[in-house]
Formats: sequence, structure tokens, C-alpha cells
Amino acid sequence: MAIVTQISEMEYRELALNDSDRLWELWDGVPREKPLMSMKHDDVAFYLGYLLQRQLDRAIYRVNVNGGKTRRFPRTYYIPDVVVIPAALVLPFANDPRAFNAFAEPLPLVVEIWSRTTGDYDIVAKLPSYRERGDAEIWFIHPNERTLTAWRRQPDGSYAEETYRGGVVQVASLPGVVIDIDALLDG
Repeated sequence: MAIVTQISEMEYRELALNDSDRLWELWDGVPREKPLMSMKHDDVAFYLGYLLQRQLDRAIYRVNVNGGKTRRFPRTYYIPDVVVIPAALVLPFANDPRAFNAFAEPLPLVVEIWSRTTGDYDIVAKLPSYRERGDAEIWFIHPNERTLTAWRRQPDGSYAEETYRGGVVQVASLPGVVIDIDALLDG
């Protein structure tokens, strides 16, 4: 029988800040290391981050790849593959070397990219959590199936779902920002 050690939010923050060799999430109080990803997964994540930041004003938005954390509860923090964060949430802490890159506020865009190691729990745990947080737009990209599924928050708090199999997709939560799925996945 495995013994599961739960830790406090403060202990999690210390772990995440002090263990720079690994990426730590917190699942209902239990620290969980985010596993290594495939080359294709990393390529798609970094290229998407590049495409987003290139179209966004850095004074208004910051893009994190495997960096910014979403906070659902004091005992639940996830690390999306790509996330867009309003600069207003980041700039007040720009000169604080101990600032924790985590956000309880709903974010404009949160992206998970399918991988063999995380695909199942991304769908079962992380994607519903992002909707519960109220994130404006949530994407799930499956590089092998060449699909992008987008959930966009509606005025009544529900989410509209749409799946794309190619072409150019407008990021509804970031006016003027578009991503060419074919270019993203062909790299």
C-alpha cells in the first residue's frame, strides 16, 4: 500500500521554488511531478508560445510555456503547457526573486497538449478544472490526431466547444490573435 504525503500550500510553494530541476503540480494536496514530454509535444508548445507572444503586446500579456501555474484551490495547482497571463498580474512582482508564478484569477487562454504520459489526466482533471476556474478560453491540442479543441466561455458562464482539424483559428479571448494549426503541427 502506497503512502501518500499531503503538503500545505506553503510547503508546495517552497518545493516548487526550490526544486528548479523539476516541475511540480499539486493535486489535492499531493505534490506530483509533471513528467517529461515527447519532442513533438515540446515543439508544439514552444512554437505556440512563440506565435502567441509575437502577436501580443508584452506590456499587456505574458506567455508562459510550462511555467505559469493555475490555482484552483489552496491544495490544487496545475502547470498548463502554454498559458497567456495578463501583464497586470505579473508586473507588480517583477523584481521579487521569490514571487510565485501562480494565478487564481481566470486567464485569457490556457492550453494543454496531448502526450502519452499526461493525456488521460489532462482530459479528466485539468480541463474541467480550467472551466471551473472560469478561464476565458481553453485549448486541447492533439498533435497526432491533428486536432485543436477549443472551449470558449460564454456570457452565461457555460462553454461552447469547437474542434478544428486545420486552417487558421482565431483566439476569441485575444482579439486579433490567430494561430495556423497546419503550420503549428507541421513543424
